[in-house]
Amino acid sequence: MNGLARATREALAGLPVDVAPRLLGGVLEVTVGDETVAVRLTEVEAYHGAGTGPEPDPGSHARRGRTARNATMWGPPGHLYVYLSHGIHSCVNVVCAPEGQAGGVLLRGGEVVDGEDVAFRRRAAARAARELARGPGRLGDAVGLRHPQHDGLDAVTGRLQAGARARLWLPTAVRADIATGPRVGVAGVAGTAAFPWRFWIPGDPTVSPFRWGRGAAPSA
Repeated sequence: MNGLARATREALAGLPVDVAPRLLGGVLEVTVGDETVAVRLTEVEAYHGAGTGPEPDPGSHARRGRTARNATMWGPPGHLYVYLSHGIHSCVNVVCAPEGQAGGVLLRGGEVVDGEDVAFRRRAAARAARELARGPGRLGDAVGLRHPQHDGLDAVTGRLQAGARARLWLPTAVRADIATGPRVGVAGVAGTAAFPWRFWIPGDPTVSPFRWGRGAAPSA
């Protein structure tokens, strides 16, 4: 893990929109049973819960406060908020926000750098290595995390939960080549340029394609 350091609660305790760029080039390593897959992160999105930051985020799962579904987002930084998307895909977020506030960074895309054979078995539809974790549902499938059993997994301590461990490494310096723009597929104003909270490594083939959410595209 050259140029990387194990993530700490302190490093993840800022506002998600500030922490998100720091994750790019970092690595999430997940072991489920005796199989390990590691992903170098190339695309992320920030989300703020109610009362987090200077402006409300209408695109966040925690926009209306704490619920049973989003409870992990209110917990200590460094845990993984794993939720089910469209009843099919388990998507992975790194929890980060000041104490007592909610927030997370959605892991949208990455390059499998270890355990590619395992990821291909889990993602049989992938035609090439760049497709294994290109998109949040694919990334969740590739690393083997599932909702609800892995929601709350601690990626700082690596504590075992439901047969899985996660460890997060962050770059020792923030990259200089980061691009930013609207979040992918988020409806309404939350998916517009008013929230340029998607961050990615330009030109990386594992970054997912952009699409506007319902009612978010600018008028012609």
